[in-house]
Amino acid sequence: MEASLFFLEQAESETGAEISSAAPLSARLRPSSFADYIGQSHILSEGNLLKRAIDSDTFNSLIFYGPPGSGKTSLAELVASVTSSAFIRLSGVASSVPELRKEIQCAVQRRTASRKKTIIFIDEIHRFNRAQQDVLLPFIENGTIRFIGATTQNPFFYVVGPLISRSLVFRLEPLGKDEIATIIKNALKSPKGFPGKRIEIDQDALEFLSSTCEGDARRALNALEIAVLTGIPGKDGCQRISLASAMDSIQEKAVGYGDDGHYDTASAFIKSMRGSDPDAALYWLAKMLEAGEDISFIARRIVIFSSEDVGNADPRAIELATSAMQAVQMIGMPEARIILAQAVTYCATAPKSNASYVGIAEAMEDVKKDRVQPVPASLRDSHYKGAESLGHGKGYQYPHDEKNSFSTQAYMAVPKKYYRPAGLGYEQKIRERLEFWDSLRTERKDSPK
Repeated sequence: MEASLFFLEQAESETGAEISSAAPLSARLRPSSFADYIGQSHILSEGNLLKRAIDSDTFNSLIFYGPPGSGKTSLAELVASVTSSAFIRLSGVASSVPELRKEIQCAVQRRTASRKKTIIFIDEIHRFNRAQQDVLLPFIENGTIRFIGATTQNPFFYVVGPLISRSLVFRLEPLGKDEIATIIKNALKSPKGFPGKRIEIDQDALEFLSSTCEGDARRALNALEIAVLTGIPGKDGCQRISLASAMDSIQEKAVGYGDDGHYDTASAFIKSMRGSDPDAALYWLAKMLEAGEDISFIARRIVIFSSEDVGNADPRAIELATSAMQAVQMIGMPEARIILAQAVTYCATAPKSNASYVGIAEAMEDVKKDRVQPVPASLRDSHYKGAESLGHGKGYQYPHDEKNSFSTQAYMAVPKKYYRPAGLGYEQKIRERLEFWDSLRTERKDSPK
């Protein structure tokens, strides 16, 4: 067993050396210490939970989720280095259950022979199905392995509950523009970057890569490497990266839009309209369209918003939103963006009221929780033979026969106030009308019998 373990460790070491010499720039420049790690200060600064867990070596399982190039794999490798653990890297795309079981068995052997801990890192853990994820549970539970998962998707949607409950979950954010710039400059200075080459990058090229890469360090380094490998040194032996070469070296910008992007962007979109900010609403609309969001989904959300958040403050909003929903189905993209933009800006700038939404929510809560009120006899259906003998419709006052087409009769056995119109837009008139009718009811109640 010791011999097999020796060869296993030797193979791991040789693989690491091979990767370090042949890997892309982004892999060659993985940080070797936390001092070299750039970004994610919100989880790695002194005193934060993750930093405490790493420093005290007290974690069992970690899950890092965030956009591509935010440092998930590098962070996992640093954790293994700091805790003196063997680091086994598997892929949620390519690895199988037999392979996973084999690595777990090796971890058992390693622990027995050298008492060395093993961290099994699974990249794109969201691609493992439930059965594959369940394999990990007993070995995490008994301490045979430590587990670190990385995913670009929200783990609460894709990772099984028992694994989530055994893990500390941390979200990594896209790197900032200045952080990407620092990574690029470090790459040009590092002996692991471009040994034997003298390279300078123009400031406008640096700013372009830093902003265009959407916080993705891997994408920025890949573009930098392409620019260097395809460039030609000047007469002085220095190779200069200009804005033009930087633009040539980067692929067309892609808007990150996984499940988190879908839900978070839709949330920002709705909240911007609710907050009466048409500019922000248009921005989030543009992001959804650029990412390929279903225009029917966007149109439905606008229709719902027009009723839930504008309501009777501007009854025309739902008419315009419904028309827009029908129009985008007939027209399609790219012109549908114009129709959606009109509906969005109208709803964002309309007076707001959620009185109808709040009213129906309260009424439904009463129906579910309290005793359901019987329909008053005067309001019951009286259009069938025998209804009169049951007293149905007796005492009903036909409003059109009354002054102002309004009757003061009661329509519930126990009066309730659900609809409370706001004082904005058309609902101001509705509120005045309701107040007038309430005054008539009061007069009728106070009048001598």
